Amino acid sequence: MPAANNYETLFGAVAKMITYNACNCLSVPSNTDTVYSYASLDQYPFGRRLAIRAAGMLFYVLIRVIGSTVRVETSGQQILDAIRGSGRLPIYAVWHDRIFLGTYLLRDSHAVFLTAPSFDGEYIARFLQRFGYGVVRGSSTRGGGRGLVEMIRGMRRGLEMGFTVDGPKGPRYQVKPGILMLAKKTGNPIVPFTVAAEHFWTIDSWDRLQIPRPFTRAKLIYSDPIEVPADATDAETDMKLGELQSALDELTERGKD
Repeated sequence: MPAANNYETLFGAVAKMITYNACNCLSVPSNTDTVYSYASLDQYPFGRRLAIRAAGMLFYVLIRVIGSTVRVETSGQQILDAIRGSGRLPIYAVWHDRIFLGTYLLRDSHAVFLTAPSFDGEYIARFLQRFGYGVVRGSSTRGGGRGLVEMIRGMRRGLEMGFTVDGPKGPRYQVKPGILMLAKKTGNPIVPFTVAAEHFWTIDSWDRLQIPRPFTRAKLIYSDPIEVPADATDAETDMKLGELQSALDELTERGKD
């Protein structure tokens, strides 16, 4: 159990966030690309607009405060360095239940993630954008094709991309194929990764979202990149889907060690 002075540090951080300068806390990232700007909420009634803004802010504060206390060991950073050094861009692949701590740890990447065009998707988009991520709307069930096109265009503008590959609603730990199409169309490699906290709470949701306990230890592990050739056949693409599934399953097990 964390020592009392650790909790005092946490409470101090919470107080600092609550009293943080409103102009800074409520601002959007300075990046001028449209994926970093908040979407209009005009299609939602007033109450839902307030709820989206409040939920986005709440998760932002929780992720920043708790994330700042976690002690992280990183493995495989050289994989990202090699991809970027070759002039290409990583496409991040992670399970949906790791989004809480993952958001904090990858915040400097300014990667663009796909979110669902829904109430949940909007508040997720808002807390992601507060951390400097970009957002494209789409999903595997509605608007996914449009979202994929926007991600292809984003990579051509030099933006890194990411997927929670079993989102937005599962099945849990089952890779969906959209990320493979992005890799095939852009020539950029998929980088599977996991975030594994030693101690965490589990939310009663379809993905069993993990929220790390303050001051826990965690691992950030990147796996070898997966390439999808531009001329890959459907059968070859299916093989790559299985390769990605296996890589993420293996990372999940490695995170338990």
